[in-house]
Amino acid sequence: MEKSHKTKNKKGVKKDEMPSSILAELQEEIDRISKLLIRRDFELSSVREQREKEIKELEERTGELEGARKALMNMLEDIEEARREAEEERDKTLAIIENFPEGLLFFDRYKKVSSVNPKIRDFFNTNPKDLIGRYIRNLKRISSLSSLAKLLGEEIKEIQRKELQLREDLVLEISTIPVLRELEEIGTLVVLRDITREKTIERLKTEFVSISAHQLRTPLSAIKWTLRMILDGDAGEVPKEQRELLEKSYTSNERMIGLINDLLNVTRIEEGRFLYSLKRYDIVKLVEKVFNQLKEMAQRKGLNFEFLKPKTMIPNVDVDAEKMSVVFQNLIDNAIHYTRAKGRVEVRLEYLKEKEQILFSVKDTGIGIPEHQQQRVFSRFFRGTNAIKSETEGTGLGLFISKNIVEAHGGTIWFKSEEDKGSTFYFTLPLKAKAEEFQKFVEGL
Repeated sequence: MEKSHKTKNKKGVKKDEMPSSILAELQEEIDRISKLLIRRDFELSSVREQREKEIKELEERTGELEGARKALMNMLEDIEEARREAEEERDKTLAIIENFPEGLLFFDRYKKVSSVNPKIRDFFNTNPKDLIGRYIRNLKRISSLSSLAKLLGEEIKEIQRKELQLREDLVLEISTIPVLRELEEIGTLVVLRDITREKTIERLKTEFVSISAHQLRTPLSAIKWTLRMILDGDAGEVPKEQRELLEKSYTSNERMIGLINDLLNVTRIEEGRFLYSLKRYDIVKLVEKVFNQLKEMAQRKGLNFEFLKPKTMIPNVDVDAEKMSVVFQNLIDNAIHYTRAKGRVEVRLEYLKEKEQILFSVKDTGIGIPEHQQQRVFSRFFRGTNAIKSETEGTGLGLFISKNIVEAHGGTIWFKSEEDKGSTFYFTLPLKAKAEEFQKFVEGL
């Protein structure tokens, strides 16, 4: 039997064996340390994952910042390019303004001068730089600019081609243009154009027409009365064959006299000598008189010619009967001439009680006016291309004269027209003409 390697001490306890309580404590300690190590490993793993996540986010953020930096640099480059382009455009605009042949004044939204071009110096004999920053109301204090400031008004009213005579040798044409940015008005541009030369030429032309017309009217009147005496038999009996020729000559002579009278009327209008004498008249009777005078002409063409009188009584109107008869004559005569046979011409008179106005209209089924020529209808010597083809006679002065007469009475004239379908001409007249406005209009002609 082998001898045991383990020996016992004197009390009979083996040397390699320990008490169970110590072993239990030791085991607990080991477990505790193991758990602690495990927990620390877990915490370290969490921290490591969190740090890795933060590093990843930081890298992503860094990438975003780098992208933002590049985008910002691109934006700065675009802004710089836009700034250069804006400066170039500004320089171009300033160069245009500086060298513009017309005078330019720009008022900002507060009615203060913010830009002026050098041409203003020539017109008003003042330094353009001295005007910068001045409100329009302050321009009245500058003697050379007072008439312009008065015309514009403190609110800078809308003006289209209004004439302003500064001196005997200087006439300006004034127009105002609202300047908008995204539908918001940021200021007003005032354009001043020197029309002195045009007015001088126009005056010389008017004088020439006036002299020529006066010189022509005397012999034409003599021819008229001579032909009339022959046709009436005062110089003996006229053979039938000769009478027909004499009547054609008389008609042509009358046409020439009518042209001369129109030219003289235009001259008087342009010179402000087309005088008016206002009196109270029955406007219905005035229209009816002209209508009856033209009825025979309409019947010869087989037209359905009708005068639609107002259903209610119309008060008497302040008019120059002679001048208004010319308007009625021109409008109705045009409708008859430019309406084909068997067509219709309708003359209408209405009373606009609420507005205290008379509305006159002439509607026809004639040749109409080409759309691209309608803006020139009330101009001197204008005749539509289709009108010239269908009616060789005509001076193109009737509507110009009519417009001036209507406006002198404080009325408004306009029309609607469609080529080959007909036209309707309208005008309104106030019942009572305002003497001050009437005189102002006449003086302004």
